[in-house]
Amino acid sequence: MYVAGRIEDYALIGDMQTAALIGRNGSVDWLCLPRFDSHAVFASLLGTGEHGCWRVGPATADGAEPPKADRRRYRGDSLILESEWDTPRGTVRVIDFMPPREQHAPQLVRIVEGVSGRVPMRSALRMRFSYGWVVPWVQQIEGRTVAVAGPDSVWLDTDAETYGKDLTTYADFTVAPGERVAFTISWQASHKSPPAEPDAETALGATEDFWREWVDDCTYHGPYREAVVRSLITLKALTYGPTGGIVAAPTTSLPECIGGMRNWDYRFTWLRDAAITLSSLLRTGYHQEALAWREWLLRAVAGDPENLQIMYGIAGERELSEAELNWLPGYENSVPVRIGNQAAGQLQLDVYGEVTEALHLAHMTGLSRNDYASLLQLKLIGYLEDHWDEPDEGIWEVRGPRRHFVHSKVMAWVAVDRTVKLIESGDVDGPLDRWRDLRDEIHRDVCEKGYDKERNTFTQSYGSKELDASLLLIPQMGFLPPDDKRVIGTIEAIQRELSTEDGFVMRYPTSQVDGDNVDGLHGEEGAFLACSFWLADDLAMIGRVEEARKLFERLLSLRNDLGLLAEEWDSRLQRQVGNFPQAFSHVPLIDTALRLTASGAYGG
Repeated sequence: MYVAGRIEDYALIGDMQTAALIGRNGSVDWLCLPRFDSHAVFASLLGTGEHGCWRVGPATADGAEPPKADRRRYRGDSLILESEWDTPRGTVRVIDFMPPREQHAPQLVRIVEGVSGRVPMRSALRMRFSYGWVVPWVQQIEGRTVAVAGPDSVWLDTDAETYGKDLTTYADFTVAPGERVAFTISWQASHKSPPAEPDAETALGATEDFWREWVDDCTYHGPYREAVVRSLITLKALTYGPTGGIVAAPTTSLPECIGGMRNWDYRFTWLRDAAITLSSLLRTGYHQEALAWREWLLRAVAGDPENLQIMYGIAGERELSEAELNWLPGYENSVPVRIGNQAAGQLQLDVYGEVTEALHLAHMTGLSRNDYASLLQLKLIGYLEDHWDEPDEGIWEVRGPRRHFVHSKVMAWVAVDRTVKLIESGDVDGPLDRWRDLRDEIHRDVCEKGYDKERNTFTQSYGSKELDASLLLIPQMGFLPPDDKRVIGTIEAIQRELSTEDGFVMRYPTSQVDGDNVDGLHGEEGAFLACSFWLADDLAMIGRVEEARKLFERLLSLRNDLGLLAEEWDSRLQRQVGNFPQAFSHVPLIDTALRLTASGAYGG
């Protein structure tokens, strides 16, 4: 039976509207069409081969496990994947990519190229719509293969001879040196005319040109350029081009603990994740993407900041109801498999701070002024003025009782502080004295109720003894200076109490607190990679730059061979866990690289 690879075994390709994950064995195990949040056509990542996959690679005996590629890489600074197999009969290369989408239909192109010898190859295309639930009707129309089910159709174009067997479309062929055989699948709404027949070679050249030109705009040229550029490419791939919305990850239900229930759908735009992504894009030269995100934000929030959601659909949709797909056995039996995300209805006060900080940074870096953006900022503070002192679900979307989370209060302070600075600049009018007083009130409240004097550390929530890695953002947000003894004490406490044996950082204790799990969930999770990058940042800020550099480079070593990171790292199993690739991991990688470069703390 087909088994999905390890999470880090996968490569990402995409067209800025959706994305595919391709394993080392040449199998496309995840692809939603036509958007990130559409139903999957290939869902074997969360099930078996019967739930949809497309393998192209050296032919094997029936029932034999497909061999893994001996080498793979991205072609330069692009999302064009090249995988190579050395076989007893020669060497073959498969080139996979998705052309950046403009007017054409979404496409996935696979070009098989002979390198040496004569290598027998096989393409096995098993399309299953609705996350592996629906077997489509497959037929031949004017030499093209089309699979249709309900509103969807997928068209296969290739010069190779195909045949059907066991509800799968096969092609068996042989390639010699220099020979190239192309396969393309294109999605089209089933009621529309067939998509245009693709030109694979022309699409390859255009895709390579697109990425080369995009990467040329990067303003970072420091010692970690390879890691930064790959992270930026990944963030660009997670951006939904038509609207500027940025998905947290292109996958759903990859577990935070193998075999556990902490499996969530991340194919949506979290205001928090998108705001910090905007920050990284602005600081590396990508103003156009930042501008597109700001416009997305203004459309999504519209005239209703009092009902600000923590997350939206990639086009600004508000309804993200959660459901479970009980026909999928889950990644390595991690159930349930979820689509949608009920966290959309949570109260997370920190989001107001992240959004305001992003708007402030956009203003400070010269992004063209938008009067509605400034008005929105004022409205957000007007709401916070009446609600900042309420308990909420916090940054980690706990599904347990609401608490007065310290990080939420700190980010409320950030929101007010940045708005005070906006008013002080003279660009907008507002109740300056009143909001200065509000800023001081929030600061005083946090320092009195969220700080444990005996242990010299801030705590997860008011009255709690537990720690939380989000406290590492206190100096980064300017709430207190890095040399404040309370900041240093908090950093050292987190190192003692939340670090794993290999020095990475957990978000918070998942064991019971006062007889109750703080997040309302069972089971453990891995070290949260963003938090580990935050620790490296803090260490650099308090002068422990060599320690920061070593931690950062250990984190870089966790990336897979293509430079990609999931959400978390399982120190016990020594593998990546959680949705993949994860924007919330790649953004702090960029930020820490910039900080270490500025400090001169890097190896080599």
